[in-house]
Amino acid sequence: MIDARCPLCDLNDKDGLWANDELVVISAQIAGVGTICRVVWRAHVHEMSDLGLAERRALMDTVFAVEATMKRHARPTKMNLASLGNFVPHLHWHIIPRYQEDAYFPDAIWAAARRPGAEHPLSDELLRAALCEALGQPRKSRL
Repeated sequence: MIDARCPLCDLNDKDGLWANDELVVISAQIAGVGTICRVVWRAHVHEMSDLGLAERRALMDTVFAVEATMKRHARPTKMNLASLGNFVPHLHWHIIPRYQEDAYFPDAIWAAARRPGAEHPLSDELLRAALCEALGQPRKSRL
């Protein structure tokens, strides 16, 4: 099911880092932090419990692979994983490398900034290659 009002239902695959028939991995830049990733389930579902066991496993295996990839390349102080969906009720996970010198540490990146913060950008090319190494080539050529 696609919801025309949902920004995650309308993702352009060419902007993704990695994708298959079930999900897409995208990157974003957060001021005061740097590069984060989001793993987005393609179907418009709201909660993890809306997925079957195999679907949950596929989603979380991808989340953990993205986390390990970002941890290896970003070398953060801590990794944060979050699935909120309060603003965009479409199942997705945020994978956020955190640094002691980022603008929000130790608070969540959605809190008020504590300082200007140093940014730690990662290139999409590096992440795309590392995710293909970790997850294999996308099963469907969408990127």
